[in-house]
Amino acid sequence: MLALHHLQKHYSGQKAVNDISFTVKQGSIFGLLGPNGAGKTTLLRMITGIFYPDQGEIMFEGKPFAPLTDVEQIGYMPEERGLYKKMKIGDQVLYLAQLKGLSKQEAMKKIKYWFEKLEMQSWWNKKVEDLSKGMSQKLQFVVTVLHEPKLIILDEPFSGLDPLNANLIKDEIYALARKGSTIIFSTHRMEQVEEICDHIVLMNLGTKMLDGSVPEIKQQFKENKFFIRFSEPIATPNSPLFNVVNQKEKELTLQMEPGTKSNDILQYFINQSASVEAFHEILPSLNDIFIRLVEGTQATARAFQNNQA
Repeated sequence: MLALHHLQKHYSGQKAVNDISFTVKQGSIFGLLGPNGAGKTTLLRMITGIFYPDQGEIMFEGKPFAPLTDVEQIGYMPEERGLYKKMKIGDQVLYLAQLKGLSKQEAMKKIKYWFEKLEMQSWWNKKVEDLSKGMSQKLQFVVTVLHEPKLIILDEPFSGLDPLNANLIKDEIYALARKGSTIIFSTHRMEQVEEICDHIVLMNLGTKMLDGSVPEIKQQFKENKFFIRFSEPIATPNSPLFNVVNQKEKELTLQMEPGTKSNDILQYFINQSASVEAFHEILPSLNDIFIRLVEGTQATARAFQNNQA
């Protein structure tokens, strides 16, 4: 669906996006992550044709991206909302749908569908300024997906939503992907990315730091730690196979020594006549990986600046 090749964008000599390349498969839910100032918004604005790259190429459906025509196949929900505050909601959605090429009849049919689906039927004559942040978020989502775009870009789509409405929007994201839409999901909420996304790219200071599926990345950063729970309290074990990281009455967190296999640990406790109730590997969360990489990069950047000074 989308391929970026060596994209670069500069502002006053500073590289906001520095040689970024990645591909997004059709029908996938793709996570674009990074701290504030990482370059995510600049990258999204190049993908939507708002900005043009200084260098590099964007391919859309296998052909060079043509912003003036391909933008009709894109739905973009920016973090900073772009709705007209004084305009009635129904008139506004109809107007924006027609800007995306829908006839009035087509637009009204789709608006009715989405307003009923997200329980917005009574909103037609309200103004955006009268909506709560969560209600405004639901409206912005409808505006983004109403014309059934092939590529949907969602920047912090759950901001301001209560858990019930967040789950409602999440279910719709899954449904759109199943129907063939490709979704780029940008957020700071790592737990949402871990749950929703098939593939992620992590950016920091304008560069790409990680690119892969969520399971692959978690395996890449694992620390060979295991959790084990017993039916009865046990004494602190002493074995060359592992180190005890943490211990409670019936629970242990262990770190395996190089060359040790998980079955070796289980066999050790079986030989000790311990009754094992639960045993699993502890993989790092995306939040842990994110903090580790971003803090490391920022520390390196500070050291470089100090050396230059």
